[in-house]
Amino acid sequence: MSTIDNFKSFRRLWTSRALLADQFENDTDKKAEPQQAAHEESDEEYERSIKTKILDVSLKFVPDLGWSKQAISAGFVVCCDILYAECSRKRSRTLRSNVAVGAESIGYPGVTHGLFPNGGTALVQHFYSSCNCKLNEILKKEALTIQDDPSRPRKTPEQQIRDAVETRLRMLAPYAKTWPQAMAIMALPPNVPTALANLLTLVDDICYYAGDRSVDFNWYTRRMMLATIYKTTELYMLQDISEDHKETWLFLDRRIKDALQIYAIVSNSTDKTLPDQTLNRATEAATAVFITARNILGLNWNR
Repeated sequence: MSTIDNFKSFRRLWTSRALLADQFENDTDKKAEPQQAAHEESDEEYERSIKTKILDVSLKFVPDLGWSKQAISAGFVVCCDILYAECSRKRSRTLRSNVAVGAESIGYPGVTHGLFPNGGTALVQHFYSSCNCKLNEILKKEALTIQDDPSRPRKTPEQQIRDAVETRLRMLAPYAKTWPQAMAIMALPPNVPTALANLLTLVDDICYYAGDRSVDFNWYTRRMMLATIYKTTELYMLQDISEDHKETWLFLDRRIKDALQIYAIVSNSTDKTLPDQTLNRATEAATAVFITARNILGLNWNR
C-alpha cells in the first residue's frame, strides 16, 4: 500500500473515531465535570508523554524522509492506534481535537500542526536532547562503577573526554546522511538559543564526569575548547567515508592533543596576568552562561 493510501485510510479511521469519541464525550460531560479539574494537570503531562512516543517512532523514518513534518506524520500513523486508545482512556479532549482536525487534512495528519507546530525542529530537538540524556546516563553509570570499585583501572580525564565525544558522535551515525539538514534547521535564528544550550549542556556534562569540578576561569576555557572540538569533529564525521569512521576518531585524537597544548599555554598565561578579582568575575559570567543554557532546556542545574 502506498503512502497516500495509508494517509487516506488514516483519515477515514480517525474521522469515524473522532465522531464516536465526541458523541461519547457529549453524553458523559455532565458526569465528568467534577473530575475534569483533577485530570487537567495529568493531561498536560500525558500529552508530553504522547509527544515523546510519537517523536521516538518518527526517528525511524528520518533516514528516508529527513527531519521533516513527513517523518513526524509517518511516526504518528504508526502510533495512532495506541494514541487513540490512550486518549479515550484519559478522555483528553485536547489531544482528540488535534487528531480530529488532522483527519480532515489531505496529505499530512494535523498532529504536525497541532502537537508539533514547529515541524522538523521539534524532531531535531528531541533527538539532540535524548542523545544528551543517554550520554549523561552512560557517564553517570561509569562514575558510579568506579566509585563502588576503586580498584578498577581509571581513565585519564583526557581519555574520558575523548571516549565521551566518540560515544556521543556515534549516536549520529544512523542519521549521518540527513544530519546536515538537522544542522541547518538548528542554525535558523529562532533555533540558535536552543542549539547553543544543547551544545553547552553536552560539553558541561562531559567535563563534569571527567572530573572537572574547579571554579576558575579555566572552567570556562575548557568547555569552550571542548565545544569547538565536538563541532569540528562532527563536521569531519559527516564527510568521512572510512570504515567505522576510523578517520574521524583519528581526527578527534589530534584535536584533543592540540587542545591540551593550547590549554597549557592559556592556563599558565591567565594565572599570571589576570588579577583574582577579574578571574572571579569571569568565572561568575561563565557559570551564568551554562545555567542559562540549562534553563532554556528546562533542565535542573543540580546533579
